[in-house]
Amino acid sequence: MPLRELRPSTSHDVPKVRIEPWGAWARLAGHGLVAIDREARDRLFPQYAIAPGPLPDVLGESTASTGYEIIDARGAPSPLPLEVHLAVTGRCATGCAGCYLDATPEGREPTFEELVRALDAIAEAGAFVVAFGGGEPTLRHDLAALALEAKARGLSPVVTTSGLGLSPDKRARLVPFDGVNVSLDGIGAAYKEVRGFDRSNEALASIRELSALGVSVGVNVVLTKSTLSSLDQTLDEAANHGARRAQLLRYKPAGRAATRLDYLARRLDAAAARAFPTLLRGLVRRHGARLSIRLDCAMLPYFSEDPDLARPERAADLVKLGVLGCEAGRHLAAITSRGKVAPCSFLPDTDLRGDQLVRRQTAPHRPSEPCASCPLSSVCRGGCRAVSAFLGTDGPDPECPRVERLSRSGPP
Repeated sequence: MPLRELRPSTSHDVPKVRIEPWGAWARLAGHGLVAIDREARDRLFPQYAIAPGPLPDVLGESTASTGYEIIDARGAPSPLPLEVHLAVTGRCATGCAGCYLDATPEGREPTFEELVRALDAIAEAGAFVVAFGGGEPTLRHDLAALALEAKARGLSPVVTTSGLGLSPDKRARLVPFDGVNVSLDGIGAAYKEVRGFDRSNEALASIRELSALGVSVGVNVVLTKSTLSSLDQTLDEAANHGARRAQLLRYKPAGRAATRLDYLARRLDAAAARAFPTLLRGLVRRHGARLSIRLDCAMLPYFSEDPDLARPERAADLVKLGVLGCEAGRHLAAITSRGKVAPCSFLPDTDLRGDQLVRRQTAPHRPSEPCASCPLSSVCRGGCRAVSAFLGTDGPDPECPRVERLSRSGPP
């Protein structure tokens, strides 16, 4: 986005700025959450300008064991989340085979008042984005009102939907959101393999119809063995129907996907994980002009042996760009449909209630070897803790190519 198009708001939609070593996160009216570099930060928000010089030492000895910390406007480490996932319902009738929340038609649905209190806590915690999820959020008749409540608190509301069964009324409920993400786990047979049925054409139609309403639409694609092989087609169809961005998500063992044999059969194998950086570069070349392609934070371990990125100087570059691994309990938090706080949507909830969100949810992850000596350790943070816990390890992500290789052969 050209810098000249970015303007701080003067309305009730007050701009929010979080200073980072590489620039800042800013919530600007009409743009939602925007990442801006140091030059743009200093021009738009001169009160937060930092004197020229080297970046703060986020990779030095003092932080090497804890990874990256958010830097607030006072230059101090901040424990507050950047984004909070809020489950607005546990209800969903589609019964997808890989549902990470095990949503059912009888799932618990918080009251409007409960969710407004949660929004108060999220705003008080200093978050920028609240991501509404479920279950299926569009089952709520008050979904648009909740989005407006979020905006009134200075939050950027986004929502994820299956895109299935979206009547005109349900599509209208999505118009107030800064972004709508439609789950599109492949096309045809690939979609069926993940969900147990094929309604991919219906999801594509919803993308087209929401785009026609002026909604900023993206797609979430969960990567499994079957969806990976059809990823080019999936991204092409998403762009053809009006999607502007695509987020590639690692398949995680949670909810109905937390059956060991099922998970092991569907997850990306070691060869696919090792080849993923090359695959991603090809996807960006082919689709990057039409789609902004983002990665789930759990996918950074796949780059552990990529010759271009797995170098200390490149790790420092990733920090400058705000590219990080596991965000659980740092940039990210979640509030379940039962009102409990979790470090992310795939980890067990804690004894904290939603109104206690301002507290740090987890202790920093301190990876052991072979992560500790990996050039990407400070940004990767040991990989996905949900995967590690499910596979019975209390340390490095066992699906990381570096970890997987060294576990077979031992250190070189």
